[in-house]
Parts: sequence; C-alpha cells; structure tokens
Amino acid sequence: MEIFEELKERGLLAQLTDEKEIRELINNGKAVFYIGFDPTADSLHVGHFMALCLMRRMQQAGNKPIALLGGGTGMIGDPSGKTDMRKMLTPEQIQHNIDCFKVQMSRFIEFGEGKARLVNNADWLMKLNYVELLREVGAHFSVNNMLRAECYKQRMEKGLTFLEFNYMIMQAYDFYTLFQKYGCNMQFGGDDQWSNMLAGTELIRRKLGKDAYAMTQVLLLNSEGKKMGKTEKGAVWLDASKTTPFEFFQYWRNIADADVLKCIRMLTFLPMEQIREMDAWEGSQLNEAKEILAWELTNLVHGKEEADKAKEASHALFSGGGNSENMPTTILNPEDFTDGAVDVITLLVKASLAGSRGDARRNVEQGGVSVNGEKIADIHHSFSREDFDGDFVLKKGKKSFMKYTLA
Repeated sequence: MEIFEELKERGLLAQLTDEKEIRELINNGKAVFYIGFDPTADSLHVGHFMALCLMRRMQQAGNKPIALLGGGTGMIGDPSGKTDMRKMLTPEQIQHNIDCFKVQMSRFIEFGEGKARLVNNADWLMKLNYVELLREVGAHFSVNNMLRAECYKQRMEKGLTFLEFNYMIMQAYDFYTLFQKYGCNMQFGGDDQWSNMLAGTELIRRKLGKDAYAMTQVLLLNSEGKKMGKTEKGAVWLDASKTTPFEFFQYWRNIADADVLKCIRMLTFLPMEQIREMDAWEGSQLNEAKEILAWELTNLVHGKEEADKAKEASHALFSGGGNSENMPTTILNPEDFTDGAVDVITLLVKASLAGSRGDARRNVEQGGVSVNGEKIADIHHSFSREDFDGDFVLKKGKKSFMKYTLA
C-alpha cells in the first residue's frame, strides 16, 4: 500500500487543498513538508505525538520533513482553540523550551544532511521590518476573510487582541519563507489550523505565482469528543521527568474501549493487515488491544526497556503479583510523619493523587481509596513507619495509584 492510501485508511487525513496533487507528491517521495511546533512548554505532549508520528511515516516513505520551531510565533501565541490569551513567555523561556523539543524530536525523526531539517522561525520573524511587512504581506490579506476564520471565533467572544490577530499572517509568512529557502511545498497541521494553513498557500500563490499545498490531520479526540492526552494531573507529556514511562503506559492502557482500535490505527506503526484483523476484537480482547497499544506507544516514546518495565509493573498492580519495582514511587521523608505516623490524606496529597486535603477527604469518604487492596474508609486512618517496610501501594479509583517508600 502506498503512503497516501495508508494515511487515509488509518483515518489520519481531514482536509486537503488538492488531493490528486498531494497524493502524487507524497507517494513519489517529492513532498518537502513542514509542521510547526510552538515552544509553549519545556516538553512535547500527546497532542504533538500524533504530528511526530505522521512526520516519521512520511520520512520513511522518502519525503523530507521540516520541523519548524516557533521561536518567533511563540512570542505571540496561537489563538486557535483558545478562549483566553496565552501566557506570554520570555525569550529565555522560549529558548529553553526549544532546546528541550530538539532532543525529544530526535527520537522520532532523522535529522541531518539530505534528511529532515530543524529550523526556528525566529531567524526570520524577529528581523522583519513592520512597514515592509505591511506592504509586502499585509496587502494580500482580507480582514473580512480573517475574521470569518475558525481559529479566531472563540477568542472573538472574549476579545481578540491585535497581537493575536497577527498570528495568521506570521504563520503564512513562515510557509512563504520555507518555500523560498528550502523548496517546502506542503504544510501539515491539526484540523484546527486549516485557516492559517490556507493563508500560507494563498500568500505563496499571490507573491510567487506558484502552488503549494496544505493538509490537516484529524484531531485526536476520544469517544466523548474531548482532546486525548489529558489526565486529572494535567497533560500527558513525552518527557519522562514530567510523565513517567509507567504513567504514559497506564494512560493508554486505561483508555475507553471505544477508542482503543482507533488509537492503534492512528498512532502505532503496526501493519495494517494486523490492525484489520483486530477490528473484529471485542470483550476481553479489547484489554489485550489496550496493552498492545500502551506497549507500542511507550516503546516509541521511551524505548523497549522502559516499555517492558511499564508492562511488568502494570501486571504487578492489576494481577496481584509480579515485581512492583517499576511502579511510580513517592518517597516519604521524616518530616512527613507526625508522632511516628502519616495519615491517608497526607499520602494522597503528597503523591498528587488529590489536589487538596479536601479533595483527598472526599475520595476516602466516597470509598475510592485502598492500600494493598484493602479499602480505607476512615479519613483519619494513619500508618506507622513499619507499615512501609514491605510493598505499600495506595490506589485511588480504578486508575490512579502510587507506591510509597521511606527515604
């Protein structure tokens, strides 16, 4: 199967400017394409993961990726899908985040001469002359059309700043610059980026009289229509120091039955022949599918060794046996104990299994907390230092848990 047809069967494609031309380019390895990543945090997350997987698939088919780091656009922030203005970052914060992104991206994409490029739009955006930009670029944009764009609608309700209004122009200028410098003929992005991407293809057509193409991915939503990659504790990060390999594994192991086969299709590199066979799975087979999904994605992000450890730890927790060595662990210090004991509320808050002591009390009162398989019903229940001599695993609900050890 050629790459374009595979992308369609995996359900990855949403909107395309010219399907015939795009199919021709990518099936023949002639696409020089870019995806932009604004450095708004010091780690990539699950939302970026899908884009990185697409870049990897395309590179394996002979196409050339350009990973565009938004050192310039990150100074403003993309208003797409936002009801509030993004937090303004300092240049130092942005550079730190860019450095972190570079390391993580190298796990998915092969950079180097004749391979993938890594570029930073600060190299050209920060040097722009404002009046020159207005004359050379601004003249090609209709304000009426811009205000109708989907990416601005939510922000219009609370007030769209002029700062954010310029984001579309900057993203279009990125495509225009990459087209001229590197022969970039295609842009990929999430479905919420469609308006910004069309602006880039139109600018290239108006300024250079040439065609460029845009294609969006289906957004990674769960069966309830919410973006995947969120937990009670926040985003699911690709950085092991922010989301451990075990937590990453468990996130995918615990997704809804209705989502597992879709995620296997969209995110893993398993052969389509194998995935088609799994489409008929149901009942207990879906648990096996979830474990396959969790292992495959953990292997992609953290490597086989960590994926194996996470799988083993998952079995230890949910099968009542095995080695608990690789479970997520919270270390208790002497100051956590009062008169030689620590209460269950403190344990929940210490491990961030509850956002506050009040939240922790509610979880205990509702019967959602257990230690080593035994339910804790008393909010004042305490444990001595001796209780932590062996395995001590606290579980909240069905999916959140923590192993505790003494410092």
